[in-house]
Amino acid sequence: MKYVLIIHEVDNYPEWQKGFDRAAELRKDAGEIEYQVLKYDNEENKIVHFSKWECLDNARAFFESEKVANIRRELGVKTPEFIYLDELQRGVL
Repeated sequence: MKYVLIIHEVDNYPEWQKGFDRAAELRKDAGEIEYQVLKYDNEENKIVHFSKWECLDNARAFFESEKVANIRRELGVKTPEFIYLDELQRGVL
């Protein structure tokens, strides 16, 4: 399975969340299968977007596109860190 981990700081989480929700169809069309949004326990505006993708090439093209970069700027996202991941192992304990 293919995953993307994005860590970024936002100016205002509720405003970012609205934009994130509006972009759901764009992400789905690009190949996102499922996602989680998390925050640092002691930093309300430090957000982690963890998602499962059909293909990392599609994820990379989507997240690094000028269109999505513009959306991030409009939503007050500070420089994000993108981490593209291939699953090696999974388990339940």
